[in-house]
Amino acid sequence: MELNQRLLDENEFLLTLWHKTQAGDKDAFCQLADAQYRSLFTYATNFTDDREFIKDAIQEVFIRIWERRTTLTIQVVAMYLFKSLRNQLLAEHRRPVRMLSSLATPEVTELTDWQTAETHIEQHEADSESEQRVRQAIHRLPKRQQEVIFLKFYKGLENEQIADLMEINRQSVANLLFRALGSLKSQMAICTTWLVLLLIHGDV
Repeated sequence: MELNQRLLDENEFLLTLWHKTQAGDKDAFCQLADAQYRSLFTYATNFTDDREFIKDAIQEVFIRIWERRTTLTIQVVAMYLFKSLRNQLLAEHRRPVRMLSSLATPEVTELTDWQTAETHIEQHEADSESEQRVRQAIHRLPKRQQEVIFLKFYKGLENEQIADLMEINRQSVANLLFRALGSLKSQMAICTTWLVLLLIHGDV
């Protein structure tokens, strides 16, 4: 199945759960949280290596959504959750202690928790040697490049959606992707097309 179609199907499923949640269905709300928790956790590791802090932030996002469910309008569920979590992480007063760096800084330290969280998300997929090399190469990218790679290739967002989520313009997204893919290509010594195929595990 093509990636775009898979994402559309996923959003349709999540919207069904969301509409039930709006009607007060707690079971649907729990299913929604369970379905998105791992992706949200992985995304949060682009900002901090504090696992407990991430768990608290995700919990706060879902509590707020439940409390405001009757007044919220959501069209793309995953996008809304990612943006809510990003805002929650940035709003925390504990950020100077827990956050690895300001998102405005283009070159910062590596993530420490990407591999662990990603392994949980993709535990059903075989870890080929090539895929492992790609993950290691991603781990060495600057944090903003890691974020844009995750959103583009692992979550399938369009450049406009990424720009909105990261609060930058579309050209900046394109520049980050260009630099990230160039760096990965150099690290992997393989063609960019093959690299992209590895990143999205055959969904083209």
